[in-house]
Amino acid sequence: MKKLLGIASATLLSLSLVACGTADEDNTADETTGDEGAQEENVSLVVGASAVPHAEVLEAATPLLAEQGIDLEIVTFTDYVLPNQALRDGDIDANYFQTPGYLDMQIEEFGYEFSSVGAIHAEPIGVYSQEYDSLEDLPEDAQIIMSDSFSDHGRILPIFERAGVIELDVEEGQLATREDIVDNPKNLNFDTLVEARMLAPSFQSGEGDAVVINTNYALEGEVDIDQYGIAFEGEDVLQPNLVVVRTGEEEREEIQALVDVLRSEEIRAFIEETYQGAVIPMDE
Repeated sequence: MKKLLGIASATLLSLSLVACGTADEDNTADETTGDEGAQEENVSLVVGASAVPHAEVLEAATPLLAEQGIDLEIVTFTDYVLPNQALRDGDIDANYFQTPGYLDMQIEEFGYEFSSVGAIHAEPIGVYSQEYDSLEDLPEDAQIIMSDSFSDHGRILPIFERAGVIELDVEEGQLATREDIVDNPKNLNFDTLVEARMLAPSFQSGEGDAVVINTNYALEGEVDIDQYGIAFEGEDVLQPNLVVVRTGEEEREEIQALVDVLRSEEIRAFIEETYQGAVIPMDE
């Protein structure tokens, strides 16, 4: 009888060990599967942007990219210089803030090896005044405050020419400069240049007769565009805001996915509903 009990006990112990071994193998398999799953986690994509509207647009795009396995990290910049330096240094994968004119000038000045992968939206530069209702109403010797970025001048001065208050003589294919003003009957003063991010504060503090503000900074500075905007770029000359990457990385899947999402109907609707014409989605 004892012999039988011993055999039974040995058999139960053997079965128990087999069961434990199976469980351990299952756990090991689960852990291995977990490791493989970890290796297949979402891809990280780091994009630098101006706070408004670019970072806000990217925030709206974040869940759409997550559905495709892409974790979007947004790095917000307050000026136009650092986002290109960060891209050059590899701190970010792409940036989203600049126009073709600005990009070309940055490449020429600093030798950046950058490429645009897509135009997303346009922001008409606007002229704002707390005192006058139109450019034609500006007085003699009016002080115009504008960006110290010369690429912006090529967008700003044609606004005044279109209104008939100055005349430009610009070579075909060139951006207008203050030196291209050949007729200025009211002697408008365009000599006050400040950093683009300081334009809205200058306007809010009542400086100048008119301040020309990039739309992203007007939005960020809570300038009432409808109330104080007296002239804007024509839609036929708008420069798009681009997604820019290091040359050679244009075909990365996550970069292409970013551009596709930013051009999607969902993001187009977000831009139109949020900015009410201050920011205009681009078709291509």
